[in-house]
Amino acid sequence: MGIATVNPATGETLRTFDALTGPEVEERLARAEAAFAHHRRTGFPERAGLLRRAADLLEADLEEVARTVTTEMGKPLPAARAEAAKCVKAMRWYAEHAEAELADEEPRPEDVRDSGGSRAFVRYRPLGVVLAVMPWNFPLWQVVRFAAPALMAGNVGLLKHASNVPQTALYLEDLFRRAGYPRGCFQTLLVGSGKIEGVLRDPRVAAATLTGSEPAGRAVASVAGDEIMKTVLELGGSDPFIVLPSADLDGAVGTAVTARVQNAGQSCIAAKRFIVHTEVYDAFAERFTERMDALTVGDPMAEGTDVGPLSSEQGRADVEELVADATAKGARVLCGGGRPKGLDRGWYYAPTVLTGITPDMRIHHEEAFGPVATLYRAADLDEAVDLANDTPFGLSSNAWTRDAAEQERLVDDLRAGGVYINGMTASHPGMPFGGTKRSGYGRELAGHGIREFCNVTTVWFGDGAS
Repeated sequence: MGIATVNPATGETLRTFDALTGPEVEERLARAEAAFAHHRRTGFPERAGLLRRAADLLEADLEEVARTVTTEMGKPLPAARAEAAKCVKAMRWYAEHAEAELADEEPRPEDVRDSGGSRAFVRYRPLGVVLAVMPWNFPLWQVVRFAAPALMAGNVGLLKHASNVPQTALYLEDLFRRAGYPRGCFQTLLVGSGKIEGVLRDPRVAAATLTGSEPAGRAVASVAGDEIMKTVLELGGSDPFIVLPSADLDGAVGTAVTARVQNAGQSCIAAKRFIVHTEVYDAFAERFTERMDALTVGDPMAEGTDVGPLSSEQGRADVEELVADATAKGARVLCGGGRPKGLDRGWYYAPTVLTGITPDMRIHHEEAFGPVATLYRAADLDEAVDLANDTPFGLSSNAWTRDAAEQERLVDDLRAGGVYINGMTASHPGMPFGGTKRSGYGRELAGHGIREFCNVTTVWFGDGAS
């Protein structure tokens, strides 16, 4: 289909877009290089003023842009509104805190003296043009959480967005333009994935960030490695959700449902594997399945819809294949397991709970990018931790227990970029976000995220320096 808005609720192609030509891409690269030469020399107050203006404009546009997001990728309208509001919050956070996060750092005086110097400090300087390759599942948030810190650090951005959200991608470019950013500071590249390598290899591109699948991350990292280019990768996840006997079971069940079906399950940080201690397994499984089965699946624009369609026909087919593989090898379906009745158009899939999962099933090792939960029974804490870590991914994790010793053990032993106790994994502008293992490397958000695309510069003065 190429670059197009295809409504996943109906399968209807609403708009198509021509990809940029080679000369048009070259023009944008030249603009970005020129914009960086200016933007890097602006001060934090000027950058903060621009970003606050962008936040104000997005807040004013919230309803319109939320409808665009829902139309392009299918999340329920309230979720799209919440995503846009979260972007406003992140922009304002970086406008307020970026200067402090990038303030010069003073080494210990004794280290300065020992180095033979009279004075030294560390300064964070921008790298240049940052290419962002972003996914469709949170088409505003994924972009803003790269763009806000990058722009505040003095970098400029090029966005290669997913080809099924072109209107959202173009809106973001227009948003920063209307906010007053100089031409070239933030540009959208409407190109296919085959054009990414050429942009990555362009010497005017200083760094890259990608959120997406493991294969996409491997491809970008391979090219970037060949070019010796800094990258940040946030890839897939198959997050565990552990429930132990002391847990607030009602709270755990309610959160588990939200954690699995947010965005129709199309979230890297959605909880996917539910590992429940045998003492509370039966009660949890019964309540969780009942709640999952009661969710309303339907038109994402309609009030009361809990779960919208998957973003694409291929995405639904991938989920169907994982479930078929599991059931053919003995997994039991507690609810769902197929397409909902009465929804003949669009790419819907019913909220599903599977149990009896074994290591020979694909879903045990692969990420289920849809509203499918797998239930595991654990005999004790040791087995729960082992099951949680038995995955190639390590994005985040969730655990429910009131026992302080168990909490400490989980914090120490869960191999993931985040450990959320008695709550649901979420990203917040003030806390670093990212994974380990095949979930990627580097961090977004907070001070860690803004410093990822900075040149950490040691400045040293010898004796006699003023």
